[in-house]
Amino acid sequence: MRKIHVIGIGAGDPDQLTLQAVRALRSTDVFFVLDKGEVKSDLTQLRRDMLDTHIPDGGYRVVEARDPERDRRAGGAAYSPAVGDWRSARAGIYERLIAEELGADESGAFLVWGDPALYDSTLGILEEVLARGAVAFEYDVVPGISSVSALVARHRTGLNRVARPVQITTGRRLAEGFPEGVDDVVVMLDAHQTFRQYAGQDVDIYWGAYIGTPDEILVSGPLAEAGPRIERLRAEARERKGWIMDTYLLRRNPRDA
Repeated sequence: MRKIHVIGIGAGDPDQLTLQAVRALRSTDVFFVLDKGEVKSDLTQLRRDMLDTHIPDGGYRVVEARDPERDRRAGGAAYSPAVGDWRSARAGIYERLIAEELGADESGAFLVWGDPALYDSTLGILEEVLARGAVAFEYDVVPGISSVSALVARHRTGLNRVARPVQITTGRRLAEGFPEGVDDVVVMLDAHQTFRQYAGQDVDIYWGAYIGTPDEILVSGPLAEAGPRIERLRAEARERKGWIMDTYLLRRNPRDA
């Protein structure tokens, strides 16, 4: 029976891999990597650097495939179907890679940024592959340090305050309003800097981009003051690298709750 490891590799720093993740890496014969194109080629290189760090003697294969494009113009009611189409296209690629590149007694691995359980599609896609019935395999999941955990660690703060909830959401959801009954909100997948909607409130922001990599950028402070600086740094970084991955925590002070 083929075996697949889904390994959380943290936010980019090879030192963030857990001992369990390193053991899983060293038991893997084939690593599957979806290439996102030349603009994001350094994401692929970061994965290779992690393998070089933790498996210096080699003895494994890396198989790359091109990641299918997702319709990022789709919004409103068309958003979920567009994501579904993209995930199905990925499932087809995963199915082919496992069937053609992984021997019957070999183990393969997908290296997942952050933690596989948090805003990542890999587990759902593997379940779709299994449901199709064309290829059989077992898989396990190795948790990783998420960008959320790395963000608050780098800012030396906690996710929540005493006896208060915290919510993790997306920029798309935050645009609909600050979550009811929650004053500490972590925002991921925000391409439109939705935090600007709340610049008039007494809110602090803890923002980070490329967390855990040599390109890491951190900004924190009152949103009215830090927001413009974040916008400028974000635009400069995106222009320089061609892409950006950022996460932030909004902390609303009680009088605006």
